[in-house]
Amino acid sequence: MDTKFLKIQADTLRFLSADMIEKANSGHPGAPLGLADILSVLSYHLKHNPKNPNWLNRDRLIFSGGHASALIYSFLHLSGYDLSLDDLKKFRQLHSKTPGHPEITTPGIEIATGPLGQGVANAVGFAMAAKKAQKMLGNDLIDHKVYCLCGDGDLQEGISYEACSLAGLHKLDNLILIYDSNNISIEGDVGLAFNEDVALRFKSQGFEVQNIDGHNFEEINKALEKAKNSKQPSLIIAKTTIAKGAGKLEGSHKSHGAPLGEDIIKEAKEKIGFDKNLTFQIPLEAKIRFESAIEIGDLEEAKWKEKLKNSNKKELLEKLLQPDFSKIQYPDFKGKDLATRDSNGEILNILAKNLEGFLGGSADLGPSNKTELHNMGDFVEGKNIHFGIREHAMVAINNAFARYGLFLPFSATFFIFSEYLKPAARIAALMKIKHFFIFTHDSIGVGEDGPTHQPIEQLSTFRAMPDFLTFRPADGVENVKAWKIALNKQMPSAFVLSRQKLKALSEPVFGDVENGAYLLKENDNPKFTLLSSGSEVSLCLDVANELAKQNITCNVASMPCFELFNQQENDYKKRILQGEVIGVEAANSNELYKFCHRVYGIESFGESGKDKDVFEHFGFSVSKLLNFIINQ
Repeated sequence: MDTKFLKIQADTLRFLSADMIEKANSGHPGAPLGLADILSVLSYHLKHNPKNPNWLNRDRLIFSGGHASALIYSFLHLSGYDLSLDDLKKFRQLHSKTPGHPEITTPGIEIATGPLGQGVANAVGFAMAAKKAQKMLGNDLIDHKVYCLCGDGDLQEGISYEACSLAGLHKLDNLILIYDSNNISIEGDVGLAFNEDVALRFKSQGFEVQNIDGHNFEEINKALEKAKNSKQPSLIIAKTTIAKGAGKLEGSHKSHGAPLGEDIIKEAKEKIGFDKNLTFQIPLEAKIRFESAIEIGDLEEAKWKEKLKNSNKKELLEKLLQPDFSKIQYPDFKGKDLATRDSNGEILNILAKNLEGFLGGSADLGPSNKTELHNMGDFVEGKNIHFGIREHAMVAINNAFARYGLFLPFSATFFIFSEYLKPAARIAALMKIKHFFIFTHDSIGVGEDGPTHQPIEQLSTFRAMPDFLTFRPADGVENVKAWKIALNKQMPSAFVLSRQKLKALSEPVFGDVENGAYLLKENDNPKFTLLSSGSEVSLCLDVANELAKQNITCNVASMPCFELFNQQENDYKKRILQGEVIGVEAANSNELYKFCHRVYGIESFGESGKDKDVFEHFGFSVSKLLNFIINQ
């Protein structure tokens, strides 16, 4: 490799990034300047087509340290992606294609990153998805690599431990992590809080580990070649200098999160032979070298298409790319009293049998979540992915499965442990990807396990999340209808499911699950409407019957999805919300005050005991709810 041209390419990346951050007067210049030499060399190893960012067999490049976004945008622009110089000049500006941290609306960005550690787990997920795709479609159609640039902060986050443990377990030889080891954090030297032997950690997890000078082009190149041919997942520990080339700020933690300043940039440009008075300059040599990715990528994709043309996997690939939900024969749960985790388990198995790309797993709770896909094998050959007790990594990995382009993943755990995965679920919502969450043991009905395992505030937090549907079905029929909706929505969905058996509901009298809330019992000019979800719906029906004996009219509405109901027209809402509206949920559901005059919920943590006793203790009985409605 010609080091002269590599240096020009690296400096072009450096100062495009520095100029972007300076113009925005906001950003993180340290990492882009420190990583520029690595990305300059990596550009010769990447298999990608800038004219088709969605080509299936492309290498995936993930920036786990999303604060280095100026560098990835510079690289994408130089390589010929649909990202103009004007887009670079709008870095961090409202509605630009170059936001502060990478988002999937930018051509060439594989997955939204920023919260540290997420990208490492995403990279593991992409590598796992590629292995599964390879198993299904063959080595001739899927043979790409997954590269991830990460830093000290990523490796301090627990999610990276979780994910890399799985990478080693599955011997993901298509995964190459490049660790930008600059020994600097926002507060100063990394040694203030982090002094472990990273190499030993990764070796113990089954990685091949190399140590290199992250500014030595020859060492970088040799390390990449070795990693590409490894039989293990690879970690390249690249010793770098933060803000390389930035004069007095080189090596300083002060360069991490603030612009370098015009004088320092001018001085640095002059030192390496750039015109100090020009901004956003791109030497012709760098432009030609980077843009060769277009011609090379076109050729690689053309060769791949020829392989696909002669492959017997074309039909399977089409089904994976465009799954057909219309012909699925769902179970008939009408009149059946079942725990919704049980009805959901049957649904999952039907979906997995009918949809080639439907797969997933639980954080070591498959038998309890009822998420085992029977007789469908284990990853990588089969559809059951065993994540172990790694909730956070599970969801970030499945976010990558969803972004890979072929798969419909689900992630499962107890509802209370959704707290461990919430940051990755939020990123799923931000990207509006089809990722399905199975949350069982949905309330104080958990019983003897007590308050540590009984969700109280979790419904509210998920309902507050934008672009995320939270279904809490009251019986198997609602569960089926919820899945039909979720499969056809371009956003993540959660199914919050009971451990205990629930009574089957009657047919709707107005509206349905697709409206978010619907009427099961309706009277003209009712005095009350009870609005509830899940296990509390049948309680509300029993209470309405008791009120009727006292000549008090009461409607009952099931609300399996707060978010969908919130989207309905006012006329529809008025039909549902008649009289004095009382929300009833075994949770701290303060969001119900948006629709309700009063809320009958729980304002404390739970208690340990038999589920029936715990429900009685918290007032979820006919007599106590009746007393609340009439006398309070």
